[in-house]
Amino acid sequence: MTASTSPQNVLAAIADDMRAVDQLIRHRLASEVVLINQISEYIINSGGKRLRPALLLLVSGALGVTSPHRFELAAVIEFIHTSTLLHDDVVDESDLRRGKQTANALFGNAASVLVGDFLYSRSFEMMVSVDNMRVMQILARTTNVIAEGEVLQLLNMHDPDVDEARYLQVIQYKTATLFEAATQLAAVLANADAQTEAAVREYGGRLGTAFQLMDDWLDYAGDTDAMGKNAGDDLREGKPTLPLIHVLQHGTDAERALVREAIENGGTDKFDPILAAITRTGALDYTLARAKEEADAAAQIISTLPSSHYKNSLLELCSYSIARRT
Repeated sequence: MTASTSPQNVLAAIADDMRAVDQLIRHRLASEVVLINQISEYIINSGGKRLRPALLLLVSGALGVTSPHRFELAAVIEFIHTSTLLHDDVVDESDLRRGKQTANALFGNAASVLVGDFLYSRSFEMMVSVDNMRVMQILARTTNVIAEGEVLQLLNMHDPDVDEARYLQVIQYKTATLFEAATQLAAVLANADAQTEAAVREYGGRLGTAFQLMDDWLDYAGDTDAMGKNAGDDLREGKPTLPLIHVLQHGTDAERALVREAIENGGTDKFDPILAAITRTGALDYTLARAKEEADAAAQIISTLPSSHYKNSLLELCSYSIARRT
């Protein structure tokens, strides 16, 4: 797979299902409160990949799920993800996402937080309608872990002593756990055996980790216009991601001091010398290699699934996760 491969091509196997989910999302977002409708419509049209609900649909296809509950749960997964983005952008004071102004930049912090709460509570209303206790247990645990991850990341901000283990814990909690839920829920709908459920859940977690590692790689290696975000955002926020952690472990005394100061104080006024240190120490290569390890492990985990175009798409997503440049 090449870097130019689009997620739309990878997800062609579920194009009709994704359209059904999009219609359901629009229906479930409807509110008598005008501002909720305005912000929700803005979010829907902001160009997200819908990757997490797509994973639920792909694993559902691979496991033979035909229940319409797959559409409801795919929308639930997207609502949970979107609510975390709304809250994240407020906490991080971000003003650009996917090449557009963030909702908080356009509508204000208070409105973004409250609409995020609306999406969160609407997702619980929808999951209850599926009337499956295991579904509710998985999603209740998932949302709790995500919240813990948000707090862990907050604790890590401006802390230059964060090591790789603490960094990966935040990824596991904040990002990987929702990928895990998406794939596990499909297995639950399929009444799959415990081994298959565990396998697809691990696939989701490893794929989510690969995507997040690449996001952190792109913050220093990507093109701002292509990414639809500001290069160096993580540095501006004082966020110790893997490229910086690698410099702190392998850089010269001067490079380590430079990175420590940047993490402690935030800001991008020293972005160029820090990028030079990242490049010299091989931090980008290391981060890319760690992402590839996760993607390769994800592909290996589902190798025993029956052959299908759904399985092919799941495998292609592993390649796409590390080939993408946006």
